[in-house]
Amino acid sequence: MSGLPLTWEFLAVPQAVPEVRRILRARFAGDDTDDLVLCVSELPANVITHVGERTPVSLRVTATPSGRVRVALSDPASAVWPVLREAGPDGTSGRGLLLVDSLALRWGVEQAPYRKTVWCELRAPRARAGATRPSALLEGGNIVTGGGYS
Repeated sequence: MSGLPLTWEFLAVPQAVPEVRRILRARFAGDDTDDLVLCVSELPANVITHVGERTPVSLRVTATPSGRVRVALSDPASAVWPVLREAGPDGTSGRGLLLVDSLALRWGVEQAPYRKTVWCELRAPRARAGATRPSALLEGGNIVTGGGYS
């Protein structure tokens, strides 16, 4: 898939999430882009809520051999696992992983000694024609640290 892989390393702070969404919207088009953007937003939001703000994370968006897009977010809190739970009708939080579960074709968690990775796979959006390289979209280039760009 054109435009992938994309890799970001950043501190999990609320200000980083809109920047990542903006980069993805500049790279991809079509109906499946909204699902991708929502899942990419929810994973760092879960780290902020359950691990803590300013946690260093690594976010990677790649193409799978089956033509899907895989989103993987790694953080150093290997003991803090995401929990799929039901949010009450009046609750103001607790729906992030439910959204990922609803939108993703599949998702899971991989644990390593000093980190965990929460991942999901979705239908791949199409690359936007003439998309700008992500590093050119950032002010100061402070989020994107690598990626496979042509």
